[in-house]
Amino acid sequence: MIDAPPFKPFLFLRSGRAQTLVAQYIPGQSRPYQAKRHIVDLPDGDKIVLHDDCPAEWKPGERATLLLHGVTGCHGSPYLVRIAGKLNDAGVRTFRMDMRGCGAGMKLAQHPGHAGRSEDARAAVEAIHELCPRSPCTIIGFSLGGNIALKMLGESGSQPPANLDSGIAIAPPIDLVCCGENIERGFNRVFSRNFASALVRFVQDRREFMPGLANIQLAPAPRGIVDFDDRVTAPLSGFDGVWDYYRQCSALPRLNEIGIPTLIITSHDDPVIPFEMFERAELSPTTTLLATPQGGHVGYYAARGPDPDRWWLDWRIIEWIRAQDRSNSKTVASAARRRL
Repeated sequence: MIDAPPFKPFLFLRSGRAQTLVAQYIPGQSRPYQAKRHIVDLPDGDKIVLHDDCPAEWKPGERATLLLHGVTGCHGSPYLVRIAGKLNDAGVRTFRMDMRGCGAGMKLAQHPGHAGRSEDARAAVEAIHELCPRSPCTIIGFSLGGNIALKMLGESGSQPPANLDSGIAIAPPIDLVCCGENIERGFNRVFSRNFASALVRFVQDRREFMPGLANIQLAPAPRGIVDFDDRVTAPLSGFDGVWDYYRQCSALPRLNEIGIPTLIITSHDDPVIPFEMFERAELSPTTTLLATPQGGHVGYYAARGPDPDRWWLDWRIIEWIRAQDRSNSKTVASAARRRL
């Protein structure tokens, strides 16, 4: 369980839509880029990039984290930079992952990233294990990255890769079919069109690096993200249309198989992720769902409260990780006493 103070939204940002937009336009404290880049080879010949921020006081054996961005994002997404910086301030080493073709990996992949690329997350965890072999690791996924993290954890069951001992998923679209239907309704179509426009730019920028994009026709422009996934993501990834892609890649059927401590944070007023998915979810005994009445989609910009600043979400992530470290310390101490 997690003992979290209730989220109380900032006075002028009470709606889920407003909270969803706030993370894009109020990025938080800016930080200079000082990460070390690691290129990770994937079995199919593609590569992903990890951006490694290691605090000066960090020591081998202390915690590392892997952060996965959402759709249209990269290592430089404001929420990823903000949260990684706070984790660094707390002495936690962070690895921000650029998914296939994203950010610094734009020229390094010929296959597209998508919501089911759990094999890429596993490869990243294993690479972190090689870089810091004695360190426990937490995977933290945001939105689409949250679905990838949960899918990988469910597939791994009680035998996660390397030193992975915990996970966090923020507003994960665990039922992609449900999310696809929801985002094409009413005002939500605005978000759908914005996602699609960003993804069209992604295709235009990467045609020369991804041969499969050469024959993709984007005229007329996709009507929304579901149309984009049907015309681009699904065929390039070997799925039989968008709904086959969504069904195969949803984390929902695997949630009851997660075998390590995992926290899911989501809100009832998220305009992108319908909460009813979580009411249908069968969670494993090691998984905790923290559902707030408000917060939007990866928003959580709060009124003044007990936290050091208004970013409520950031402090819940830090608290959860500290709780894992305390639990690990107690386990180690208990084992030592048994040996005496």
